Amino acid sequence: MQALIAGGGVAGSAVACLLGPGSLLIERERAAHDKICGEFVSHEAQSYLARLGIDPLALGAARIDTVRLVHGDRVAQAALPFQGLGLSRRALDEALLAHAEQAGAVLLRGHAVRSVSPGELEVEGHGRLSAPAVFLATGKHDLRGMRRQPTQEPEDLIGLKMYFALNTAQQAELAGHVEVLLFRGGYAGLQLIEGGVANLCLLVNRTQFKAAGSAWPGVRQHLEQACPHLAGRLRGATELLNRPLTIFRVPYGYVHTSGPTDWPGLYRLGDQMGVIPSFCGDGISIALHSAFAAVRAYRDAGTTAYHQRMRHDLMGQIGRAGWLYRAGRAQPGLAVLAARAWPGALRWIARLTRVPPWALADT
Repeated sequence: MQALIAGGGVAGSAVACLLGPGSLLIERERAAHDKICGEFVSHEAQSYLARLGIDPLALGAARIDTVRLVHGDRVAQAALPFQGLGLSRRALDEALLAHAEQAGAVLLRGHAVRSVSPGELEVEGHGRLSAPAVFLATGKHDLRGMRRQPTQEPEDLIGLKMYFALNTAQQAELAGHVEVLLFRGGYAGLQLIEGGVANLCLLVNRTQFKAAGSAWPGVRQHLEQACPHLAGRLRGATELLNRPLTIFRVPYGYVHTSGPTDWPGLYRLGDQMGVIPSFCGDGISIALHSAFAAVRAYRDAGTTAYHQRMRHDLMGQIGRAGWLYRAGRAQPGLAVLAARAWPGALRWIARLTRVPPWALADT
Protein backbone atom coordinates (compact mmCIF):
# COMPACT_ATOMS: atom_id res chain seq x y z
CA MET A 1 0.00 0.00 0.00
CA GLN A 2 1.14 3.52 -0.78
CA ALA A 3 -1.20 5.24 1.68
CA LEU A 4 -2.83 4.32 4.99
CA ILE A 5 -5.91 6.26 6.08
CA ALA A 6 -6.96 6.11 9.74
CA GLY A 7 -10.66 6.87 10.06
CA GLY A 8 -13.57 6.40 7.67
CA GLY A 9 -15.46 9.62 8.37
CA VAL A 10 -15.86 12.45 5.89
CA ALA A 11 -12.18 13.44 5.67
CA GLY A 12 -10.71 9.93 5.54
CA SER A 13 -13.26 8.63 3.06
CA ALA A 14 -12.75 11.66 0.81
CA VAL A 15 -8.99 10.99 0.71
CA ALA A 16 -9.66 7.35 -0.20
CA CYS A 17 -12.03 8.49 -2.97
CA LEU A 18 -9.33 10.76 -4.39
CA LEU A 19 -6.41 8.32 -4.09
CA GLY A 20 -8.25 5.17 -5.14
CA PRO A 21 -6.01 2.12 -5.81
CA GLY A 22 -3.03 1.81 -3.50
CA SER A 23 -4.84 3.25 -0.47
CA LEU A 24 -6.10 1.34 2.58
CA LEU A 25 -8.91 2.95 4.58
CA ILE A 26 -9.33 1.68 8.15
CA GLU A 27 -12.70 2.27 9.85
CA ARG A 28 -13.28 0.97 13.38
CA GLU A 29 -17.06 0.53 13.03
CA ARG A 30 -18.34 -2.57 11.23
CA ALA A 31 -21.59 -1.01 10.03
CA ALA A 32 -23.29 2.32 9.47
CA HIS A 33 -23.66 4.32 12.67
CA ASP A 34 -24.66 7.74 13.97
CA LYS A 35 -22.15 10.34 15.10
CA ILE A 36 -22.28 13.46 17.24
CA CYS A 37 -22.47 16.12 14.56
CA GLY A 38 -24.82 18.97 13.69
CA GLU A 39 -25.06 17.39 10.21
CA PHE A 40 -25.18 20.74 8.43
CA VAL A 41 -23.75 20.57 4.91
CA SER A 42 -22.68 24.05 3.81
CA HIS A 43 -22.41 25.34 0.25
CA GLU A 44 -18.63 24.77 0.31
CA ALA A 45 -19.08 21.19 1.48
CA GLN A 46 -21.64 20.58 -1.25
CA SER A 47 -19.14 21.79 -3.87
CA TYR A 48 -16.49 19.38 -2.61
CA LEU A 49 -18.98 16.50 -2.51
CA ALA A 50 -20.01 17.26 -6.10
CA ARG A 51 -16.36 16.93 -7.14
CA LEU A 52 -16.39 13.47 -5.56
CA GLY A 53 -19.59 12.52 -7.35
CA ILE A 54 -21.80 12.63 -4.23
CA ASP A 55 -25.21 14.34 -4.42
CA PRO A 56 -26.64 14.94 -0.90
CA LEU A 57 -30.10 15.67 -2.32
CA ALA A 58 -30.15 12.23 -3.92
CA LEU A 59 -29.54 10.85 -0.40
CA GLY A 60 -32.62 12.68 0.86
CA ALA A 61 -30.97 15.75 2.39
CA ALA A 62 -33.28 18.46 3.74
CA ARG A 63 -32.89 21.97 2.29
CA ILE A 64 -31.98 24.76 4.74
CA ASP A 65 -31.99 28.43 3.74
CA THR A 66 -32.70 30.31 6.99
CA VAL A 67 -31.01 30.58 10.39
CA ARG A 68 -32.78 31.42 13.64
CA LEU A 69 -30.96 32.57 16.77
CA VAL A 70 -32.99 31.91 19.92
CA HIS A 71 -32.60 32.90 23.59
CA GLY A 72 -35.51 32.36 25.93
CA ASP A 73 -38.56 33.63 24.08
CA ARG A 74 -36.55 35.96 21.80
CA VAL A 75 -35.92 34.93 18.19
CA ALA A 76 -33.85 36.56 15.45
CA GLN A 77 -34.09 35.20 11.91
CA ALA A 78 -32.17 35.78 8.68
CA ALA A 79 -31.71 34.15 5.30
CA LEU A 80 -28.43 32.29 4.91
CA PRO A 81 -26.03 33.61 2.26
CA PHE A 82 -26.19 30.15 0.66
CA GLN A 83 -28.44 27.10 0.70
CA GLY A 84 -27.39 24.54 3.27
CA LEU A 85 -28.51 20.95 3.62
CA GLY A 86 -29.28 18.65 6.53
CA LEU A 87 -27.98 15.10 6.05
CA SER A 88 -27.14 12.47 8.66
CA ARG A 89 -23.55 11.35 8.99
CA ARG A 90 -24.84 7.79 8.80
CA ALA A 91 -26.03 8.43 5.23
CA LEU A 92 -23.18 10.70 4.14
CA ASP A 93 -20.35 8.58 5.54
CA GLU A 94 -21.73 5.39 4.06
CA ALA A 95 -22.09 7.02 0.64
CA LEU A 96 -18.47 8.19 0.81
CA LEU A 97 -17.21 4.77 1.94
CA ALA A 98 -19.04 3.08 -0.93
CA HIS A 99 -17.65 5.63 -3.37
CA ALA A 100 -14.11 5.04 -2.03
CA GLU A 101 -14.41 1.31 -2.71
CA GLN A 102 -15.74 2.01 -6.19
CA ALA A 103 -12.71 4.23 -6.78
CA GLY A 104 -10.40 1.29 -5.97
CA ALA A 105 -9.48 1.93 -2.34
CA VAL A 106 -9.34 -1.07 0.01
CA LEU A 107 -11.73 -0.73 2.97
CA LEU A 108 -10.98 -2.47 6.27
CA ARG A 109 -13.98 -2.25 8.62
CA GLY A 110 -14.38 -3.27 12.24
CA HIS A 111 -10.72 -2.75 13.17
CA ALA A 112 -9.58 0.15 15.36
CA VAL A 113 -6.30 1.99 14.87
CA ARG A 114 -4.50 1.68 18.21
CA SER A 115 -1.46 3.88 17.71
CA VAL A 116 0.55 5.88 15.20
CA SER A 117 4.30 5.94 14.69
CA PRO A 118 6.46 7.18 11.78
CA GLY A 119 5.16 5.54 8.63
CA GLU A 120 3.06 3.02 10.57
CA LEU A 121 -0.34 2.34 12.04
CA GLU A 122 -0.95 -0.30 14.69
CA VAL A 123 -4.29 -1.84 13.73
CA GLU A 124 -6.39 -4.12 15.89
CA GLY A 125 -6.12 -7.68 14.55
CA HIS A 126 -3.55 -6.76 11.89
CA GLY A 127 -0.49 -5.63 13.82
CA ARG A 128 1.68 -2.89 12.34
CA LEU A 129 0.96 -1.71 8.82
CA SER A 130 3.34 0.61 7.00
CA ALA A 131 3.17 2.92 3.99
CA PRO A 132 5.00 6.01 2.68
CA ALA A 133 1.97 8.18 3.51
CA VAL A 134 -0.32 8.14 6.56
CA PHE A 135 -3.52 10.22 6.67
CA LEU A 136 -4.81 10.80 10.19
CA ALA A 137 -8.59 11.30 10.16
CA THR A 138 -9.66 9.99 13.56
CA GLY A 139 -11.89 12.92 14.45
CA LYS A 140 -11.89 14.66 17.82
CA HIS A 141 -10.23 11.79 19.69
CA ASP A 142 -6.47 11.46 20.14
CA LEU A 143 -4.49 8.32 19.30
CA ARG A 144 -1.57 6.87 21.23
CA GLY A 145 1.61 8.40 19.86
CA MET A 146 -0.23 11.36 18.34
CA ARG A 147 -1.65 13.41 21.19
CA ARG A 148 -2.70 16.93 20.28
CA GLN A 149 -1.43 19.87 22.27
CA PRO A 150 -4.28 22.40 22.38
CA THR A 151 -3.30 26.06 22.76
CA GLN A 152 -5.71 26.25 25.69
CA GLU A 153 -7.26 23.76 28.10
CA PRO A 154 -10.48 22.34 26.65
CA GLU A 155 -13.58 23.52 28.46
CA ASP A 156 -15.58 21.05 30.52
CA LEU A 157 -18.24 20.86 27.84
CA ILE A 158 -20.33 17.74 27.35
CA GLY A 159 -21.80 17.18 23.91
CA LEU A 160 -25.08 15.31 23.48
CA LYS A 161 -27.16 14.41 20.44
CA MET A 162 -30.70 13.10 20.09
CA TYR A 163 -32.94 12.51 17.07
CA PHE A 164 -36.64 13.34 17.28
CA ALA A 165 -39.76 12.68 15.26
CA LEU A 166 -41.59 16.00 15.67
CA ASN A 167 -45.32 16.42 15.39
CA THR A 168 -46.53 17.47 11.95
CA ALA A 169 -47.00 21.16 12.81
CA GLN A 170 -43.56 21.56 14.42
CA GLN A 171 -41.84 19.72 11.60
CA ALA A 172 -43.42 22.17 9.14
CA GLU A 173 -42.31 25.12 11.31
CA LEU A 174 -38.71 23.86 11.42
CA ALA A 175 -38.51 22.96 7.72
CA GLY A 176 -35.96 25.07 5.85
CA HIS A 177 -34.40 26.45 9.06
CA VAL A 178 -31.47 25.74 11.32
CA GLU A 179 -32.07 27.00 14.86
CA VAL A 180 -29.22 27.95 17.20
CA LEU A 181 -30.52 27.96 20.79
CA LEU A 182 -28.58 29.85 23.47
CA PHE A 183 -29.08 29.01 27.16
CA ARG A 184 -27.24 29.28 30.46
CA GLY A 185 -24.32 26.86 30.42
CA GLY A 186 -24.30 26.04 26.72
CA TYR A 187 -26.06 26.09 23.37
CA ALA A 188 -27.84 23.75 20.97
CA GLY A 189 -28.58 23.38 17.28
CA LEU A 190 -31.81 21.99 15.82
CA GLN A 191 -32.51 21.17 12.18
CA LEU A 192 -34.13 18.56 9.97
CA ILE A 193 -32.22 15.85 8.14
CA GLU A 194 -33.48 13.23 5.69
CA GLY A 195 -36.88 11.69 6.33
CA GLY A 196 -38.11 14.71 8.28
CA VAL A 197 -36.12 13.66 11.38
CA ALA A 198 -34.98 16.47 13.67
CA ASN A 199 -31.38 16.49 14.90
CA LEU A 200 -30.81 18.17 18.27
CA CYS A 201 -27.11 18.60 19.06
CA LEU A 202 -26.05 20.49 22.17
CA LEU A 203 -23.15 21.45 24.38
CA VAL A 204 -23.60 21.96 28.13
CA ASN A 205 -20.94 22.65 30.74
CA ARG A 206 -20.28 20.08 33.43
CA THR A 207 -21.76 22.26 36.19
CA GLN A 208 -25.12 22.44 34.43
CA PHE A 209 -24.91 18.76 33.50
CA LYS A 210 -24.47 17.80 37.16
CA ALA A 211 -27.26 20.17 38.19
CA ALA A 212 -29.51 18.35 35.73
CA GLY A 213 -28.76 15.03 37.42
CA SER A 214 -25.98 13.98 35.01
CA ALA A 215 -28.57 12.23 32.88
CA TRP A 216 -30.44 12.94 29.65
CA PRO A 217 -33.97 13.35 31.13
CA GLY A 218 -32.72 16.09 33.44
CA VAL A 219 -30.75 17.78 30.67
CA ARG A 220 -33.80 17.79 28.39
CA GLN A 221 -35.94 19.25 31.19
CA HIS A 222 -33.32 21.97 31.80
CA LEU A 223 -33.28 22.82 28.09
CA GLU A 224 -37.05 23.07 27.84
CA GLN A 225 -37.26 25.27 30.93
CA ALA A 226 -34.48 27.55 29.66
CA CYS A 227 -35.84 27.71 26.13
CA PRO A 228 -39.64 27.81 25.71
CA HIS A 229 -39.10 27.87 21.94
CA LEU A 230 -37.43 24.45 22.11
CA ALA A 231 -40.07 23.16 24.54
CA GLY A 232 -42.68 23.99 21.91
CA ARG A 233 -40.70 22.21 19.21
CA LEU A 234 -40.42 19.05 21.31
CA ARG A 235 -43.99 18.96 22.58
CA GLY A 236 -45.38 15.59 21.54
CA ALA A 237 -42.07 14.60 19.88
CA THR A 238 -40.72 11.05 19.98
CA GLU A 239 -37.09 10.34 20.83
CA LEU A 240 -35.60 8.07 18.17
CA LEU A 241 -32.46 6.90 19.99
CA ASN A 242 -32.46 4.67 23.05
CA ARG A 243 -30.06 7.13 24.65
CA PRO A 244 -28.25 10.24 23.42
CA LEU A 245 -24.83 10.09 21.85
CA THR A 246 -22.23 11.81 24.04
CA ILE A 247 -18.74 13.28 23.87
CA PHE A 248 -16.63 15.11 26.45
CA ARG A 249 -13.94 17.83 26.47
CA VAL A 250 -13.79 18.65 22.78
CA PRO A 251 -10.83 21.02 22.09
CA TYR A 252 -12.78 23.74 20.29
CA GLY A 253 -10.48 26.41 18.89
CA TYR A 254 -7.59 24.01 18.34
CA VAL A 255 -5.48 24.54 15.20
CA HIS A 256 -2.51 22.25 14.69
CA THR A 257 0.99 23.73 14.65
CA SER A 258 3.68 21.71 12.88
CA GLY A 259 6.14 20.14 15.29
CA PRO A 260 8.32 17.08 15.98
CA THR A 261 5.39 14.65 15.62
CA ASP A 262 4.85 15.71 11.99
CA TRP A 263 7.18 13.33 10.27
CA PRO A 264 7.43 13.24 6.46
CA GLY A 265 4.41 11.48 5.03
CA LEU A 266 1.95 12.28 7.84
CA TYR A 267 -1.14 14.36 7.03
CA ARG A 268 -3.62 15.53 9.68
CA LEU A 269 -7.18 15.87 8.44
CA GLY A 270 -10.43 17.39 9.70
CA ASP A 271 -10.62 17.69 13.49
CA GLN A 272 -7.05 16.44 13.78
CA MET A 273 -6.04 19.64 11.97
CA GLY A 274 -8.49 22.14 13.46
CA VAL A 275 -11.67 22.09 15.58
CA ILE A 276 -14.22 24.84 14.97
CA PRO A 277 -17.05 25.59 17.44
CA SER A 278 -19.97 23.50 16.33
CA PHE A 279 -22.52 26.34 16.06
CA CYS A 280 -20.82 27.38 12.79
CA GLY A 281 -21.89 24.23 10.96
CA ASP A 282 -18.62 24.14 9.01
CA GLY A 283 -16.96 21.01 10.39
CA ILE A 284 -17.89 18.91 7.33
CA SER A 285 -16.57 21.62 5.01
CA ILE A 286 -13.25 21.79 6.90
CA ALA A 287 -12.94 18.00 6.75
CA LEU A 288 -13.43 17.97 2.97
CA HIS A 289 -11.15 20.98 2.44
CA SER A 290 -8.36 19.27 4.37
CA ALA A 291 -8.83 16.05 2.39
CA PHE A 292 -8.50 17.76 -0.97
CA ALA A 293 -5.54 19.86 0.18
CA ALA A 294 -3.78 16.82 1.69
CA VAL A 295 -4.07 14.75 -1.48
CA ARG A 296 -2.78 17.66 -3.53
CA ALA A 297 0.19 18.04 -1.14
CA TYR A 298 0.82 14.28 -1.18
CA ARG A 299 1.23 14.48 -4.95
CA ASP A 300 3.16 17.72 -4.95
CA ALA A 301 4.25 19.82 -1.96
CA GLY A 302 4.65 17.39 0.97
CA THR A 303 3.56 17.40 4.60
CA THR A 304 5.30 20.52 5.91
CA ALA A 305 3.80 22.71 3.21
CA TYR A 306 0.40 21.08 3.78
CA HIS A 307 0.26 21.73 7.52
CA GLN A 308 1.49 25.30 7.08
CA ARG A 309 -1.07 25.91 4.38
CA MET A 310 -3.94 24.45 6.44
CA ARG A 311 -3.00 26.52 9.49
CA HIS A 312 -3.03 29.61 7.25
CA ASP A 313 -6.43 28.61 5.82
CA LEU A 314 -8.11 27.88 9.16
CA MET A 315 -6.61 30.23 11.77
CA GLY A 316 -8.77 33.23 10.91
CA GLN A 317 -11.96 31.23 10.50
CA ILE A 318 -11.60 29.27 13.74
CA GLY A 319 -10.37 32.34 15.63
CA ARG A 320 -13.41 34.40 14.61
CA ALA A 321 -15.73 31.51 15.45
CA GLY A 322 -14.16 31.24 18.90
CA TRP A 323 -14.61 34.95 19.57
CA LEU A 324 -18.27 34.79 18.52
CA TYR A 325 -18.80 31.70 20.66
CA ARG A 326 -17.40 33.41 23.76
CA ALA A 327 -19.40 36.58 23.10
CA GLY A 328 -22.60 34.59 22.65
CA ARG A 329 -22.08 32.67 25.87
CA ALA A 330 -21.27 35.81 27.84
CA GLN A 331 -24.30 37.79 26.63
CA PRO A 332 -26.76 35.44 24.90
CA GLY A 333 -29.70 37.80 25.24
CA LEU A 334 -27.70 40.71 23.85
CA ALA A 335 -26.60 38.55 20.92
CA VAL A 336 -30.22 37.93 19.91
CA LEU A 337 -31.20 41.59 20.38
CA ALA A 338 -28.25 42.68 18.21
CA ALA A 339 -29.23 40.18 15.53
CA ARG A 340 -32.81 41.49 15.55
CA ALA A 341 -31.64 45.11 15.34
CA TRP A 342 -29.21 44.34 12.51
CA PRO A 343 -30.87 41.75 10.23
CA GLY A 344 -27.69 41.29 8.21
CA ALA A 345 -25.65 40.24 11.28
CA LEU A 346 -26.44 36.53 11.04
CA ARG A 347 -25.57 36.47 7.32
CA TRP A 348 -22.32 38.29 8.08
CA ILE A 349 -21.47 35.79 10.84
CA ALA A 350 -22.23 32.88 8.49
CA ARG A 351 -19.73 34.27 5.96
CA LEU A 352 -17.06 34.94 8.60
CA THR A 353 -17.12 31.35 9.84
CA ARG A 354 -16.71 29.62 6.44
CA VAL A 355 -13.53 28.25 4.89
CA PRO A 356 -12.35 31.41 3.07
CA PRO A 357 -13.03 31.59 -0.70
CA TRP A 358 -9.36 32.13 -1.55
CA ALA A 359 -8.49 28.88 0.25
CA LEU A 360 -11.21 26.96 -1.57
CA ALA A 361 -10.03 28.30 -4.93
CA ASP A 362 -6.59 26.75 -4.37
CA THR A 363 -7.79 23.15 -3.99
